[in-house]
Amino acid sequence: MRLTTRALGLLSLLLSVSLSAQQDKLLTHFMYDKMSINPGATGIDDGICATSLYRNQWDKVNGAPNSAVLNVEANLNRFFPGGIGISFYHDAIGFAKQNNALLNYSYPVQIGNAGTLGLGVGVGIMNYGMNPDWVPPTTLNDPTLPTSFASTNLDLNFGAYFKGNDFYAGFSSTHLSETLLKQSVSVSGATLTQSYQTARHYYLMGGYKMRNVAGGDIDANLLVRTDLVKVSADINARYIYQNKYYGGFTWRTSDMVALMIGYMPMKDLTVGYSYDITTNKLASISAGSHELLVKYCYYLPLPKIPKSKHPRWL
Repeated sequence: MRLTTRALGLLSLLLSVSLSAQQDKLLTHFMYDKMSINPGATGIDDGICATSLYRNQWDKVNGAPNSAVLNVEANLNRFFPGGIGISFYHDAIGFAKQNNALLNYSYPVQIGNAGTLGLGVGVGIMNYGMNPDWVPPTTLNDPTLPTSFASTNLDLNFGAYFKGNDFYAGFSSTHLSETLLKQSVSVSGATLTQSYQTARHYYLMGGYKMRNVAGGDIDANLLVRTDLVKVSADINARYIYQNKYYGGFTWRTSDMVALMIGYMPMKDLTVGYSYDITTNKLASISAGSHELLVKYCYYLPLPKIPKSKHPRWL
């Protein structure tokens, strides 16, 4: 019991002070989630697109992360320069939950015939909260243990994204404001201030598509992320057959390798799944990670070209 109490005390100390750590989500299908980490990519592709991702990380591990992402973006160059999008992200880890909602805008700059550079910003809110249930002990009131709290504050992102014919590259930063989320609560007559410090993250992304390789295309992507404390990178490659089916692999430097499959029955719809094989110290108890992807796009019809005829020919 003494050992358990000390362990809980250590955990409470880590949770009750301001933290600065890797806080953003990790996704195997990261190439379908560019806007939420790089607003410069907002609406740079044609159409109005909605992308949903759900990730169950480290299956069978109690309190492991569960993440959900929804991105909706539109290319509005027909009406005014730029793309607009909304990004929502939910993450639950143990008894802690985080929600991010951002409005993104990207201004396109045409770079000759090379491609388009998108310069974007994301403005929104970040909510963080926890609802702990400490067991054991259940009969002791320990003021050092965190209690239920929630806080919401400003969140800012910035990104630059360049898209060429068969390649893309981007650099971005999330949580630019490094907002401190805190709340003071009364516990047994004492005031306990709990806080959560957001950390600025930096991303470098890139990808290249090789056309007409053995009857299909090979799509390779790279994403490097860091909070200036820890660095991790994802590298993947997919073989896309007849623009309808894909299969591939992803390798994350920190903890996994993954298998990816997908089906694109039409230009508008993509459905994908990935299974991550855990390679870190949780490998002995984790049943791997599952990720589902659904993306749908609607393309506005081309504007009608007005025509006129001489009355003689009506």
